[in-house]
Amino acid sequence: MRYTHILFAASASAATIGNKLPPPDADGRYTLEAEGIRAQFIPYAATLTNLFVKDKNGIERDIVLGYDNTSYYPVDPGHPVYNAIPGRYANRIGNGTFSIDGTTYHTVKNDGPNTLHSGPNNWSFRFWNLTDVTKNSITFSLHDPANSTNMPGSVEASVTYSLEKNKWNIVIDAISPDVKTPIQVTQHTYFQLDAFAKPENRTIWNHTLYMPYAKRVMEADQNALPTGVIANVSKGAIDDFWSAPHQLGFASGNRNFENHCGGGCHGYNGNWAFDDDRPEDKVAVTLASLWSGIKADLRTNQDGIVIYTCNWNDGKTEFKSTQGVKGKDKFIPRDGCVAIEAQDYVDGINQYVSP
Repeated sequence: MRYTHILFAASASAATIGNKLPPPDADGRYTLEAEGIRAQFIPYAATLTNLFVKDKNGIERDIVLGYDNTSYYPVDPGHPVYNAIPGRYANRIGNGTFSIDGTTYHTVKNDGPNTLHSGPNNWSFRFWNLTDVTKNSITFSLHDPANSTNMPGSVEASVTYSLEKNKWNIVIDAISPDVKTPIQVTQHTYFQLDAFAKPENRTIWNHTLYMPYAKRVMEADQNALPTGVIANVSKGAIDDFWSAPHQLGFASGNRNFENHCGGGCHGYNGNWAFDDDRPEDKVAVTLASLWSGIKADLRTNQDGIVIYTCNWNDGKTEFKSTQGVKGKDKFIPRDGCVAIEAQDYVDGINQYVSP
């Protein structure tokens, strides 16, 4: 599977020294730079830890969630998959079960009755190998042996992150050389375009989302698992981000908003389907903040998009020292971020596979 994810409308190059890859900085990060954008990565889960762009006033903002201490990513018991690569099958597998050629496989149920991101030994829990790094590009690779997530066959995976002027490019390659196995990949980035610096409101509800080619949505049950029904989204409905740019909180007055993304979950945790005739070179998703003036455009070759508005946060997790306002508290509020995950259909291995 080949996946391309391009953000920002956010060059330079440098070779490695001989055949020796340069070490990370004292904090364990590798830094890439291009005009208007700077990004930092660690091998654990092939994770983006920081993404810096300038706001409308020329102030550099770190617009993704994460931790100051890179050693905390592998030990965080909550494991929110901050800006990492989950896999080999991203998002949910219904009832932890799927079948290939008449053989049924059972995966670990780590999300109620379902499997999430392939279970507790998925790719976002592993240290990836550093394959190559330059001033504006970095590549990580991973060998996933057969049955490591109760799935057949081994998988060879790699991700290359690169920067151009105001642009972040992501290319993920994954292949099973042995047998058929389900592969679905994404980059699981949590955004906060105000970097928690907006004094009066740190939630995501004032961010504007526009998805002109996403006129359909997967209907889901109370565990956020698609039922198999792909429904048209009518103009003005809770899931309508196609007819015009809407703030993420535009439907908060709707009585169904509080339980819209599963039992006890309000906001969004759903999978939209892009139009079949969508041009891949066109912007599929735009996330923007009027306050910071930062806008992120997404182009992708994937058929769907998952939007999750961070309902899980309990207000006890701190954001990074590169974020917020000096002298104010450092806690991420509930609904303080939005995850944007370009991928194929959630539970597609069960719901949308042709017989």
